[in-house]
Amino acid sequence: MADSFLLEIVTPTGTALREQVTSVTAPGLAGEFGVLPGHLPMLSALRTGLVTFQHGGNEQALAIAHGFAEVDRERTLLLTEKVATKDSVDVVQIRLRLKEVDEALDHWQGELTDPKRRELIEEEQWLATVLELIGDPPPATVREDTRFLADKAAALPEEEMVAVSQPDESLTDHEGPGSVFPSPK
Repeated sequence: MADSFLLEIVTPTGTALREQVTSVTAPGLAGEFGVLPGHLPMLSALRTGLVTFQHGGNEQALAIAHGFAEVDRERTLLLTEKVATKDSVDVVQIRLRLKEVDEALDHWQGELTDPKRRELIEEEQWLATVLELIGDPPPATVREDTRFLADKAAALPEEEMVAVSQPDESLTDHEGPGSVFPSPK
């Protein structure tokens, strides 16, 4: 088995990184995941966050926006909207823009499901991640992302709710031949 694999990070403007690495940690939608040489094939949605990777005994980090990851035994491909490196960060500009975005969200008067609000939340997450990359993260902020809410969500009919709330007796009978549970005395 190889002791390294290819890490490629690609944005709409081209390849941002192409390196042989010994490990990668990336921000998946369901949580961070790690990749080592020989990893089983996998696909994952990416959230905005930090990607760390090791090569030559050194650890490096990048900020990435949301996207997708494709992992196989010899390569990890991250497709993302944006990438930032530590040396590309203008801290003053990032902090000013973060303040503007925070104020716009704090004083939001429109619908919670407005796409403009979602864009502001995504920008806020990106700016906070870039600041985290340089070791100066802002205080944590939690905002409701409404993209997965159904506009016309309806409750199940009462008959269906009652039917599923009844226990299945076959699953609760622990007595009889072959049972691993002792019989009550």
